[in-house]
Amino acid sequence: MSRFAIFGAAGFVGSRLVSRLEAEGHVVQGITRANWPTPGADLGHVIFTIGMTADFREKPFETVDAQVQKLYAALHDYTYQSFLYLSSTRVYRQQADTLEGAALALNPNNPDDLYNATKIAGESLCLTLKNPAIRVARLSNLFGVPAPSQSFLAAVLDEARRTGRVTFRTAPDAEKDYLDVESAVSALIAIAQSGRERLYNVASGRNVSNGMLAETLASLGIACHFEPHAPAMRFSPLSVERLAREFGHAPQSVLEALPALLAASPED
Repeated sequence: MSRFAIFGAAGFVGSRLVSRLEAEGHVVQGITRANWPTPGADLGHVIFTIGMTADFREKPFETVDAQVQKLYAALHDYTYQSFLYLSSTRVYRQQADTLEGAALALNPNNPDDLYNATKIAGESLCLTLKNPAIRVARLSNLFGVPAPSQSFLAAVLDEARRTGRVTFRTAPDAEKDYLDVESAVSALIAIAQSGRERLYNVASGRNVSNGMLAETLASLGIACHFEPHAPAMRFSPLSVERLAREFGHAPQSVLEALPALLAASPED
């Protein structure tokens, strides 16, 4: 039995971590805005899940605060057995190389890169500190029940449930990686407790296109339509060799999960 502290315990990933760890018999401290620990506290294994989602463009100051300043406070103000910072595979946007050691590119003139810049700043802070127990996990696009708020797949499923049809605003060959949240939680706990490396991709390693999603939804009775001239946003397949080699990794396919995801209500 170990002690864990989960920063962002009320969020999609944080709440799942708290539930799983408690079910496994660990001592868990769920940390939210309302109950940050007293500086100097020993927190055991820390998993830092605080971050912005799709609203980072409208909330730039809050994005920097969540993904850099609060991370700084958590790293600086406490002691811990290990510390795991949750970053994002979004940092590989428009890159062919998705190995963990790949050099990353940013364009400060692009407002979309604010998210990546703050995530990379957080990663750099963690990895600069000379403590091998401070690690980074780059998370893919997660799915599960209940669905994460403001995700592309959640919006597609919500439209399908409400109307029986879906209009895709990106092209059929647009593709990305999707990872089920239970596999993500398993990987994060394993990395926090015994990771041999300092940086991991936590993803499925398989891209799924909009066309594949539409075909599966159509088999479930959902009428699917693509807007003419919709943009094709393609992400390079994510490398998960490091994660699989160290821990084993057999995540559920999002296509296999679609029937259950579609049948679930948003409140489940």
